[in-house]
Amino acid sequence: MKAVLLYVLLLASSNVALAENTSTAPAMTKALLGEKLFADVNLSQNRTQSCSSCHNPAHGFVDNRATQVEQAVSLGADGKSLGDRNAPTAAYAKFSPDFHQNKKGEHIGGQFLDGREKNLAGQAGGPPINPVEMGMPDKISVVERIKENAEYVTAFKQLFGESIFEKPETAYAAMTESLGEFEKTDVFAPFDSKYDRYLKGKVELTDQESLGESLFFSNQFTNCNRCHQLKTFPGSDGETFSNYQYHNLGVPTNVAVRAANGKPKDFVDHGLLENPEVTEPQHDGKFKVSTLRNVAVTAPYMHNGVFNDLRTVVLFYDKFNNSERQLNPETGKPWDVPEVDKNLALNAEEFQVPALKDKEVDALVAFMKTLTDQRYEHLLGK
Repeated sequence: MKAVLLYVLLLASSNVALAENTSTAPAMTKALLGEKLFADVNLSQNRTQSCSSCHNPAHGFVDNRATQVEQAVSLGADGKSLGDRNAPTAAYAKFSPDFHQNKKGEHIGGQFLDGREKNLAGQAGGPPINPVEMGMPDKISVVERIKENAEYVTAFKQLFGESIFEKPETAYAAMTESLGEFEKTDVFAPFDSKYDRYLKGKVELTDQESLGESLFFSNQFTNCNRCHQLKTFPGSDGETFSNYQYHNLGVPTNVAVRAANGKPKDFVDHGLLENPEVTEPQHDGKFKVSTLRNVAVTAPYMHNGVFNDLRTVVLFYDKFNNSERQLNPETGKPWDVPEVDKNLALNAEEFQVPALKDKEVDALVAFMKTLTDQRYEHLLGK
């Protein structure tokens, strides 16, 4: 009798605990669904790659996997295909406005380095059916993979309606919307770097970092902020360090990538002109200004991953104004010619600034390191 009574009491206790756990469990939302989809390798052809493969949450939402060209471009789910552009960070991507033209006729925002997708949901729909990325043959195939997961089926119907799977196109759009909602969460944009803590008076910058900050925001000495500042002082909390415009910086071809991915020798990445909404030749070779958030831990750099070190990037910019910066420190040879040798932004009058001393180059790099999210600070120096 005592044993039966004990069992009843334990069962009752278990049911109470279960009820409490159920009541406190977060309700399924589009963002939570997107989080699950973001990490699901089953949405790729060989069930080996997810969104997080190329946008690793543990590495600043970039691709840290090694390939035959190091980390310049990403390896596809088939284990052999290589892309042609470096995977940009998904962190802080939610702040890029929908692709549009401003009153000056300048193109702004969008997703991907050429802005060809208007928003986050549009971007999320690209990789699953890209043959050199996740490699699924079509949207229907992706939806069929989603339907294999009973939890997904329940969540999709709960969030988008019982008829969501009647049209694959609609179900695919629901998937991309969910992924976009996940990317809008604070997981991608914590704003807790040393720089953010400094703005709140919680920490002090070193003398070197402080010099870098002064140089960075100086229109007289560097003009970094012409492209990498969105907000005006005061009230610069939440600065994303990009104005989301497009420029041709004269970046050279990544010869190693082209040799590895099989692109024709005469292939040229025309940047913004790859966007179907843009046809004017003056936009040839332009790419979107990337955020500098986590820039120190998201190497390699430029749209094609041609530079491995952040200091090299600063020296590359400085060479336009400094006759002593004629050698690429990573190769020991003169800088290669631009892939698209026209519309070069850094030849424009507004970018004609004094040459930088080595001390100032180092200070700029030190300041950019302060833009690293707190959870990635352990990656600095690696």
